[in-house]
Amino acid sequence: MGVPLNDRSQNILEAIVEDYIQTAEPVGSRAITKRHAFDLSPATVRNVMADLEEMGFLISPHTSAGRIPTEKGYQYYVESLLKVRDLPTEFRSSLEDDSRFAGKSMEDVMQEVGHLLSGISRYTGLVMAPRFNSTVFRQIEFVRLSKGRLLVIFVSESGLVQNKVIEPGIDFSQRELESITNYLNHRLPGMTITQVRERIAVELHEEQSRLNKLQKQALELSDQALQGDIAEQVYVAGTSHMLEQPEFTSPDSMMKIMRTLESKQQLIDLLDCSQAARGVQIFIGSQSSHAEIEGCSLIAAPFSGHKGAVGTLGVIGPIRMNYSQVIPIVDFTASLVSRILDRES
Repeated sequence: MGVPLNDRSQNILEAIVEDYIQTAEPVGSRAITKRHAFDLSPATVRNVMADLEEMGFLISPHTSAGRIPTEKGYQYYVESLLKVRDLPTEFRSSLEDDSRFAGKSMEDVMQEVGHLLSGISRYTGLVMAPRFNSTVFRQIEFVRLSKGRLLVIFVSESGLVQNKVIEPGIDFSQRELESITNYLNHRLPGMTITQVRERIAVELHEEQSRLNKLQKQALELSDQALQGDIAEQVYVAGTSHMLEQPEFTSPDSMMKIMRTLESKQQLIDLLDCSQAARGVQIFIGSQSSHAEIEGCSLIAAPFSGHKGAVGTLGVIGPIRMNYSQVIPIVDFTASLVSRILDRES
């Protein structure tokens, strides 16, 4: 962040950031002296604001004498000045209400978590389910769709389901597929999908002569089913909340944020950044090295079950985001989802 700010500069920067978060209007020196007990004259505040602008923490919009924070200003605020609030009791009670998850599939739970994040934060909620390759295998099923085409259904211990269509080149009967399914489901549970792939590859390479027809067909079919990447699942909720923000009222800004929220791969790349880290991560606009969220901030945190499956959830909103409120929401929700994964697995 360069040269450290003195207490007076920090106090005024903090006041401008928090006032702008609340009002979305440029903040002037007279407004600061009225709203905050700094015992400073407007002239003194103006001088400090001019210094902060020269250092790159503030900028003056053309239409106003007031200032607004830059990305650098927000970054300094988050890293050095932010006071994170306790999660309000009503939010905690809403998140801890397990009845909304009762009887739901893991996919439905992930969608519900996205809606919870969005509804409580009033921004857009994002949830990336645990990468299927890292989840623990529970069962596989093959369903005959048509001649030469099969639907493969993978189910993890945490209840995540993935589907994939393959063309094995052999027209299996449904009875043959049931036998293959039973054989695989007896041999493979308890391993991650990655471990399953490795085991199948070894057995196909080393035990060809000892395999009977059913075993050979089962291993070859599952090997084909597990080739390539299995698509990641990302759930987005509350897109309309972004369009309610004054920052995104112009057609260009609206189109840019919609493209980002509709791009599954961009969202995966964004959420991946926080998956390797522990705790809440904050990515602010272009300061985050992700040009696609310029003008936005992402607050994200990983969640995981005791069997190692790791996913990520978060909230994306304008840089003028209420960080002190959203950070505890994301942190608490990640802990909640981790408990749900442990309970389901």
